[in-house]
Amino acid sequence: MEFGRGAAELVCAETLAQGRSVLLIRGRSVAWVDQLVQDLMANGAEVTTVVCCEEPSVGMVEDALQIGRAADADAVLSVGGGSVIDLGKAVAALLPCGGTVMDYLEGVGAAKPLGLNPLPFIAVPTTSGTGAEVTRNAVILVPEEGRKVSLRDNRMLPDLAIVDPALTDRAPRDQTLASGLDALTQVIEPYVSHRANPLTDALCRAAIPLGARALAKLSRQEDQSARDDMAFVSLAGGLALANAGLGAVHGLAGVLGGRVGAPHGLICGRLLGPVLAANAATMEGSGADVSRFKEITQWLAEGFGQSAETVIEHLPVTLDEWRVPRLSQWLTDQTDLGAIAKEAAGASSMRANPCVLPPSALVDVMRDAL
Repeated sequence: MEFGRGAAELVCAETLAQGRSVLLIRGRSVAWVDQLVQDLMANGAEVTTVVCCEEPSVGMVEDALQIGRAADADAVLSVGGGSVIDLGKAVAALLPCGGTVMDYLEGVGAAKPLGLNPLPFIAVPTTSGTGAEVTRNAVILVPEEGRKVSLRDNRMLPDLAIVDPALTDRAPRDQTLASGLDALTQVIEPYVSHRANPLTDALCRAAIPLGARALAKLSRQEDQSARDDMAFVSLAGGLALANAGLGAVHGLAGVLGGRVGAPHGLICGRLLGPVLAANAATMEGSGADVSRFKEITQWLAEGFGQSAETVIEHLPVTLDEWRVPRLSQWLTDQTDLGAIAKEAAGASSMRANPCVLPPSALVDVMRDAL
């Protein structure tokens, strides 16, 4: 792991140390990658590029595998957002293996274990959102099932993650807020998870107030210190979720994203307030300890410059003020919220939620998020 401004200078040398036939998976937006390709080639590497501009699907993984095999790739480098890194993780894991992607996917596939170790894999995030650079799974869309599921193996943890906040500077505002809301959610859900532990607590206690302040700043203007803070929040979220799990926001988001195609971070941001309220009410009603929800409320209030008494209730309005789209752009009167809730109730992310929210409560959460 390398973290900090200037860390991107290490990418060329570290990649060359892993292999000379490099499969580069990238997004389109970061011009620095063009120079990286030139540097790699100037130092004797053969670079084959796959461009990823959306959340990876089974078909995208199969196409990238075909390209990687034709190039006889011996290392995989992902430079981009969470989708780019997830695609890279999946390809690095499956290139040495036979069969199809569906042979290895959980939930809708055969969930076979990897027969061989993945290729060396380096992850370089250019957004602050998923923390995928420090997790051991890749989220893949299965269009015919209308679901997102994971390819998962302990060996899929990247061999090296290089996190340089400078690569996120001047990213588009909409992308910044959507990915940032995902990052913030991913330090809140592990903090209230029933799997929370001292390690994840330390990460989340530092990251939640930092993320709230940084997002509020970035909603108004470009701010380098806020970019630095969000890079840490994203990294902390990846580490926290890998060790404590997530919760109902991500349980619902995986199903909603697969069915309606709304951006993942946007879904998380819009669900966060209603899920926090539903969890706190359910736990308080059963006499459970809700002190952590009170802490989160205080941190969000301070970060957003709002009242602790109303910050959760006011969150939809805050997102409106930040010009974050509402889910009503994707969910219509014809959307079967009951079916989505039933499927989400069985999602792997839901298992770490601090309490059981039945499908009826999940329907109410989605209605509140609209």
